Amino acid sequence: MELFRTECPGMNTVTSIEPLVAANTEAPTHPVANNVPPSDPVAYGRDLWERTVLFLDTLRERADNMIAHDRAGMPPLLNFKYETLLDARQFERPANYALLKITEVDGNCWDDCVDANKPPVIVVDPRAGHGPGIGGFKRDSEVGMAMAEGHPVYFVIFFPEPAPDQTLEDVLLALRRFVEEVAWRHDGGAPVLYGNCQAGWAVTLLAAHCEGLAGPVVLNGSPLSYWAGEEGVNPMRVTGGLLGGAWLAHLTADLGDGRFDGAWLAQNFETLKPEKAIWEKYANLLTNVDTERDRFLEFERWWNGFYTLSGAEIMEITRNLFIGNKLESGEMPIGDHCVADLRKIKSPMIVFASYGDNITPPAQALGWIPAVYKDTADLKAAEQRIVYMTNDHVGHLGIFVSASVARLEHRAILESLGKIEKLKPGLYEMKIDNPSGDPDCHAPEYKVRFEPRKVSDLDPHVPEKTFETVERVSEINEAFYATFVSPWVRLMTTPASAEMLKWMHPMRTSRLVFSERFNPWMRLVRQTADAIAATREPLGSDDPMIGRERAAIAAIGDAIERARIARDASSERAFRTLYGGDTSDPENDAHLPV
Repeated sequence: MELFRTECPGMNTVTSIEPLVAANTEAPTHPVANNVPPSDPVAYGRDLWERTVLFLDTLRERADNMIAHDRAGMPPLLNFKYETLLDARQFERPANYALLKITEVDGNCWDDCVDANKPPVIVVDPRAGHGPGIGGFKRDSEVGMAMAEGHPVYFVIFFPEPAPDQTLEDVLLALRRFVEEVAWRHDGGAPVLYGNCQAGWAVTLLAAHCEGLAGPVVLNGSPLSYWAGEEGVNPMRVTGGLLGGAWLAHLTADLGDGRFDGAWLAQNFETLKPEKAIWEKYANLLTNVDTERDRFLEFERWWNGFYTLSGAEIMEITRNLFIGNKLESGEMPIGDHCVADLRKIKSPMIVFASYGDNITPPAQALGWIPAVYKDTADLKAAEQRIVYMTNDHVGHLGIFVSASVARLEHRAILESLGKIEKLKPGLYEMKIDNPSGDPDCHAPEYKVRFEPRKVSDLDPHVPEKTFETVERVSEINEAFYATFVSPWVRLMTTPASAEMLKWMHPMRTSRLVFSERFNPWMRLVRQTADAIAATREPLGSDDPMIGRERAAIAAIGDAIERARIARDASSERAFRTLYGGDTSDPENDAHLPV
């Protein structure tokens, strides 16, 4: 009521505005005169209550979907028909991976949309806590674009549980078998390898291990240089040092009875930018529940499917990548008989990174290049072609799931593969000129050019001595834990205790608390939501009260962001105090040269 009195003096009722309009038609400052409806607290209160019920009902459906997906064995969330060609669980050295052949898109079968003259594409999804499917869980995706461009498409999935004592070498050998199988099916044609996020470094290892067998390698948001990053912007690279190294991953795997719960990795991703991954996600759902429900539920089906890694795998990853950064230095062991050398890769490499990606910033996606090749002449002498492309704003997951990115950048990459293979050895930046502004355009509506770059342009100036100290501290802590603590933890851990800890994880309990199976009150929410949906009339988005609500939501998000920035700054200061030195070069805080 006070709001109305402030905006329209003399008003003493909020039930109807029609008499006021008739009595004051000549008032130029009246909200209706400016086509802005006046505030109605009663209508807003009703709308907010209805949206809250529908919001809670959406969380209920998410929880039920999560339970149903788990009971179904958590199959891959692909939006395409497929058939399984190889199941690595049946190999002599088993791994929880399988090779799929995409057989149908939008009702078009393989024979209707595949061009036999185009190279096959193998898409490998990240195994970083979530299940497979992010590269193909909707039509406008990497899988969809590749099929639309006529490429035979194969997809590598993995199962929720690893094989007993599974190692990275087992996974690498399985992936090699998959590449050999696809090449055999296409008369020896080398397939294009698509690696998303974590799968990018796995594909890179595969390319180094399959010299001459694999075709172009496309790395999307893939970290290969783990010590690189910008201070205050990419705190993940200092987290290992603050936690004392790899021992904590070892403890978590021990408590999981030899398995590492992927929910821990998903939680780490959410806490990187809580103002977006937590607050804005739910606030946007509440504000736009009438239009956002389906999109929210579709994405959450993938986001809340938590897969596990074996203890051996997570320790190899933590020691050699996150802490040791041994991939770019050529010291990454593959089993006990081989060391990965990125200089062995002769296939063209295409790196796609984004400045809006705080999980794999461009420095981590590209910093390995000057570490492997001392200068541009060295790169050319190695007869290698590396092409990189950057986006200014899209987030980490947007690199794989954004429809606009799939329709433009990924289409441009696929259509340019022939040109890339014909480039002279060297380093190039891929630029897309799209005057139309339409992300769904086709060549020649957009043009692609490759601008030569210098290897020295990509040098992230990493303080290696500081991170080498972290590696030594990690080795000491891990040796102490493995010798004196791990045996006792494993002695006290049982399959039942591991299962209990799994279901008590906050990433699960925060979801399942809204399920009818765990919370009987949610049945009332469902019934009320059904009644509301039948008569729902949303308040207009231009309503002043809705505007104030959005302003309040934005203000809270800004406060959370400021707190997160302060947290990250404190982490950087603590890291410098513990290990000394700067964690980044201030001259390198800007964008890469353009």
